[in-house]
Amino acid sequence: MDMEETTMMPFDDVRAAAAPAASPRPAELVVETRATASGAVVCALVGDLDIETLASAANLLTSVIAQRRGAVVIDLAGVGFCDSSGLNLLLKTRLAAAEEGLELHLAAVAPTVMRVLELTGAQAVFSIHDSVDEALAA
Repeated sequence: MDMEETTMMPFDDVRAAAAPAASPRPAELVVETRATASGAVVCALVGDLDIETLASAANLLTSVIAQRRGAVVIDLAGVGFCDSSGLNLLLKTRLAAAEEGLELHLAAVAPTVMRVLELTGAQAVFSIHDSVDEALAA
């Protein structure tokens, strides 16, 4: 009698037990814009900037750059999390702004986002300011 035998390794149980529970819905990202008297546009992002929430920010930033109004300030004070897709969006937005001859500034960068910028060396390519007012004055 030829029977197949399945051997369960001890780590198999650990992996199953350690698997994270599915979130009921992804965290939201609120995106708001306002134009200033000088013609600059401030885009405030609040929430998580990741692959699941990226679309609204990407659409807004693409639209703002296409309008070519003036300097663009991205207010990151309210961003609690940023993954590689969020970083990629910021980098692509910087390139798009440069191609249109627009200045792009990051303002009030939350510590979690700054950590991503520092770990990747990306802070070197951005104009980073402590506040929106400082960014607008630059």
